[in-house]
Amino acid sequence: MNYWNSSLIIGKSSFGRFIGSPLDGITNQPFRTMVRLFSPSALMYTEICHCNTIVYCEPVVWGLDAGEPYINFQMSAADETFIEAACERVLAQGVDMVDINIGCPARPVISKGAGSALMGDIKRLEAVIKRFRSCLPGRIMTVKMRAGFKENNALQVAQMLEGLGVDALCVHPRLQTQGFKGEPDYALVGEIKRQVSIPVMVSGGITSFADARRVYEMSGVDGFLIGRALLGKPWILAQMTAESVGAPWVMPPDYIQDTLFKHLDAAVVWFGPTRGLAYFKKHLKVYLEQLGVGKGLAIELLKTECPEDFKQLFCQYVSVELADKQHQESNLIY
Repeated sequence: MNYWNSSLIIGKSSFGRFIGSPLDGITNQPFRTMVRLFSPSALMYTEICHCNTIVYCEPVVWGLDAGEPYINFQMSAADETFIEAACERVLAQGVDMVDINIGCPARPVISKGAGSALMGDIKRLEAVIKRFRSCLPGRIMTVKMRAGFKENNALQVAQMLEGLGVDALCVHPRLQTQGFKGEPDYALVGEIKRQVSIPVMVSGGITSFADARRVYEMSGVDGFLIGRALLGKPWILAQMTAESVGAPWVMPPDYIQDTLFKHLDAAVVWFGPTRGLAYFKKHLKVYLEQLGVGKGLAIELLKTECPEDFKQLFCQYVSVELADKQHQESNLIY
C-alpha cells in the first residue's frame, strides 16, 4: 500500500494526510471556508476555545458554524470545573470530533494552568482528560500536545493518554519554553509512534510536501497538521496532497487574486466590515508576495480602513499591474 495514496484512519473515520492545524486568530470560520474551496473534505481544527467561554458565550463566539463538515473542535481546560457543561453545549451543535489542547505555549493560556501547563502536572492532566472522555461518549477525541512543559515527558504522557481512551494524538515536538523556535524533535515523534497503537500526527516546521516526506521517513507518522504555512495560502493542503501523488500544482495570479477577494468577503460576512478587514490583513502580506506586489503598494493597502477602499485601491493598481505583467509575459519569445 502506498502511504501517500492511503487515508489517515481515526476511529471509524478516514481523512487525508494533510490537516488544517489550529492557529488562534487565523484558522477561523472564514478561513476554513476558503480552505474548503480547494480541499472540501480536509479535516480542519478550529481555533482553541476554553470551556468557560463555551459555557458563557454563544457558538458564534466559539468560531463554530453549525453543520460545518470535517471539523475537529478544539477545547481547553485548566481543571474539571466547566468541562461537563461545555461538552453538552458543543455536542448540542452536532460536533462529533473534539480535540483537547494540552500543547499551547502562550502565556495567557499557561498562566491559567491550561494548554501545555497541564503537561507539567500529570495528576491534573489525567483528571482533565478522564473528565473529557466521560463527557464525550461515542465521539472521536484527540489530543494536541507538546514535547513537554519545562521538561520532555511526551512519551509518558502519550502512553497515559492512550490508556485513557484518546483516539489519536498530535505532537508538536518542542517544549513550551521553546515556543515555535528551534528544530522540532521529529525523532521523539517517531518514538511515540512506535510505542502507542493509536494514530500519531505531527505539527511544527512543515511548510511543504518535501518537509512532510522527510518527517514521515524519520518518524512514520500518520498525518501532518499544517499551521503557519496556511497563512495566505488556503490552497496549501490541496497543493501538498497533489504533490504527494506526483500531480503538478500551479496557482496562477488571477486565481490568487480571486481567492484574495473571496477571503475578504467571507471575513466581512462573519466579522463585519471593520473587524473583517483587520483580520484579513493578517493574510495580506503572503497573498501580495505571491502576486509580486511591491512593498510600497502593500503598505498603502494595509492603510485602508474599509473593505470598499481596499478593493478600489487593489483594482486600481494591483490588478492593472498584474495585467501588464501577464501581457509582457505573453509577448515573450522563447
